[in-house]
Amino acid sequence: MIDEAAVRAALAAFRTQDDAALPESMIDSVAVRDGMVQVALGVAKTAAERLEPLRLRLEQHLAALKGVRNATVMFTAPRAPGAGGHQHGAAASPPPALLTQVKSIIAVASGKGGVGKSTVAVNLAVSLAAKGMSVGLLDADIYGPSLPRMLGTRGKPELLGNKLVPIDAWGLKAISIGHVVAEETAMVWRGPMVLNALMQLMTGVEWPALDVMVIDLPPGTGDIQLTLAQRLKLTGAVVVSTPQDIALLDARRGVSMFQQVRVPVLGIVENMSFFCCPNCGTRTEIFGHGGARAEAARIGVPFLGEVPLLPAIRATSDEGTPIAVSAPQSEAGQAFAAVADAVTAQMGGVRTAGPRIVIE
Repeated sequence: MIDEAAVRAALAAFRTQDDAALPESMIDSVAVRDGMVQVALGVAKTAAERLEPLRLRLEQHLAALKGVRNATVMFTAPRAPGAGGHQHGAAASPPPALLTQVKSIIAVASGKGGVGKSTVAVNLAVSLAAKGMSVGLLDADIYGPSLPRMLGTRGKPELLGNKLVPIDAWGLKAISIGHVVAEETAMVWRGPMVLNALMQLMTGVEWPALDVMVIDLPPGTGDIQLTLAQRLKLTGAVVVSTPQDIALLDARRGVSMFQQVRVPVLGIVENMSFFCCPNCGTRTEIFGHGGARAEAARIGVPFLGEVPLLPAIRATSDEGTPIAVSAPQSEAGQAFAAVADAVTAQMGGVRTAGPRIVIE
């Protein structure tokens, strides 16, 4: 299997069209994992277009190495002097936006884990696809990828040239780091490698033009959330919470984060809102009820709907048959359809809003 040392040796052996070596100071980072190679070159924005042929040749050079499943070379803004790197050319500029072929990009987030965020993301995506939209689903939870299991997609993606082809599942185009590593593999990666993997899921995948991209974020308010706010023109964010106070406290932080980076908050979804006994029909509000609706009203963001706690949602998620598409007329299927309707209405209100997001 290819390793970082072999990639760096290949970079040292690479020659430009002028038979010159690639300057070592130009190599910003190298990430290698399970045959997936990603190299970032520090290049000033003004030089990026001129150096694009070099980028393509280097990408082909790396893709031809034995043991490489996929290779991506990207340009990144040069590090400022004193920031641990060297400056190349003009002063650093904001990097160009990614996934520009997608009309609307929705981030599904939660302030904490365990609230069913991925379940909401998957069923929201298939509900939007059922409305006739072309929809992509990107699993940005690098440490805990769950999309392959929830979509029932166990195979690895095909390659088109040196790019991965998104998996077709339930009317979606989907990709996850879980599609290229074994399900039981622990992603014991430091932050920079996680961000490199996320970038590869955006730049190293042959994403088609889409009406909507749903991005399943990891829980919390960390580097991945900020990177996406910088690099994507997000249409808005959907925040998932359960009704109890402790979950709402974390949801409040998630809403605050998106507001700080000027990403519109499309609204809050209350998941596991209540439980109805399948035998006697008795309703039990295990985590309380209505907390997310009240919190949305308090902080002035839309309430997108409530999803009950039902065994069928758990079962269909484990089986890889999202309930919104396998049983659309069920109580849960209709709940997710209602959330998709509410999200669509909010998207219409902000689709032409705000400029490209830049964090100062």
